[in-house]
Amino acid sequence: MSRAVEPTMSRDRFERGLLRVLRPVVIAFLFLITGFPFLYMVMLSVRDIQELILDPGSLWPRAFTLDTYENVLTRQGFLIFLKNSAIVSVASVLVTLLISIPGAYAVARLRFFGRRQVHFLFLAVYLFPAIVLAIPLFVFFTMIGLRGSLIGLVLVYIAQTVPVTVYMLRNYFETVPQSVEEAAAIDGCTRLSTIWRVVLPLSKPALMATGLYAFMIAWNEFLFALLFLVERRESWTVSLGLSQLAGSIEIPTTVLMAGSVVLTLPIVIVFFASERLLTEGLTAGAEKG
Repeated sequence: MSRAVEPTMSRDRFERGLLRVLRPVVIAFLFLITGFPFLYMVMLSVRDIQELILDPGSLWPRAFTLDTYENVLTRQGFLIFLKNSAIVSVASVLVTLLISIPGAYAVARLRFFGRRQVHFLFLAVYLFPAIVLAIPLFVFFTMIGLRGSLIGLVLVYIAQTVPVTVYMLRNYFETVPQSVEEAAAIDGCTRLSTIWRVVLPLSKPALMATGLYAFMIAWNEFLFALLFLVERRESWTVSLGLSQLAGSIEIPTTVLMAGSVVLTLPIVIVFFASERLLTEGLTAGAEKG
């Protein structure tokens, strides 16, 4: 009997040791393949164009320069583009959550005809390519006078993100214990106050994840921004500004890389700032004692 247990313990010890060694190796490898392109982009953005022409294979610049960022932010107008993208993205996130929270809660908790099929209908919009929706939206927004405005672009992004955010939040709301809501109802909370005081505090990770998703869609989207805003440069978003840099033969590669960093960095900052909420416990301490 002891002989049978000993090989099992040795195998378990070997597997634990192997995982202990492989874990940092795998993490370092994944970090390298995902972080190296961004690092290379940053290094190119702080190099002088003459140095890059003379030594294109060098990764580390001999001298750092921030003239490329000054060029991008002031001469190319990226400060205005950043402001426009921030307005569009934040407005899209707020309105999307405002619509998605009650919608997802209704699908998760209320009983009504077609409840099981409604979340599939929400996702049916993604069966159609964006270009199919772009043409009728372009005509409609032209008729009502919203083409060329940031408000129209926000409405398009809300229509894009609400279906999937309702689906995401609905799945999460179903994991919140109903006993918590029943306890709140016994204490005198209405349905709306239960959502505000009980469900939403327990759903911070899901709200942060869906908000981050909506923010990334609005920040990086290009097709609808090009379609609705191309005629008004003062209303351009960052993605449109970067497209202009990429399409110009007069713009140095270093300036283009600086524009790419300006486009990417806010997403990285928002992700790391929200990482703690994304990894919080789901319903720690939720049950009423």
